[in-house]
Amino acid sequence: MFNYIKESYNELVNKVSWPSFPQLQSSTVVVMVASVIFALVVWAMDFSFSNLMEVIYNVG
Repeated sequence: MFNYIKESYNELVNKVSWPSFPQLQSSTVVVMVASVIFALVVWAMDFSFSNLMEVIYNVG
């Protein structure tokens, strides 16, 4: 168990390439914009189908 923790620490410190702060910021902005676009698309689909179902139920 101790050897596993020691090797894991060694890999995280010496072998992993961590992104820089500007890279993290730009990635965060991309994720936020994509999330907002996805939320708007889902909202538009929900609104459209809700209105469509209301029309169908009112006709029938």
